[in-house]
Amino acid sequence: QVQLAESGGGLVQAGESLRLSCSFSGPTFRIYVYAMGWFRQAPGKERELVAAISRGGGSTTAYADSVKDRFTISRDDAKNTLFLQMNSLKPEDTAIYYCVADFQWGAVQSTPDYWGQGTQVTVSS
Repeated sequence: QVQLAESGGGLVQAGESLRLSCSFSGPTFRIYVYAMGWFRQAPGKERELVAAISRGGGSTTAYADSVKDRFTISRDDAKNTLFLQMNSLKPEDTAIYYCVADFQWGAVQSTPDYWGQGTQVTVSS
């Protein structure tokens, strides 16, 4: 069973930065065969895709319009880790952020098979 563990969340002021990390472990396949991504869920709202990165090195990325030019997704397959660098944070970025994984590029952006437990990000104004 794939296990994903997020870290790096916290409370920051608007305009500041945070870097989320996601540690990957799996009994059968290595991280590089999985497309990875980040979802978030704000209070009273549905979960939404924040960013995704393709498998095998991550040559392709995708971002929600609301975070383009502020957030950067990256992966270090040698360290079994996914990252999300979040700059110029806004109060509307406040949410629980979830690390996700799936074999398929399309699925990781919509209905990923594997989810972490989430990490809280709170941005004060």
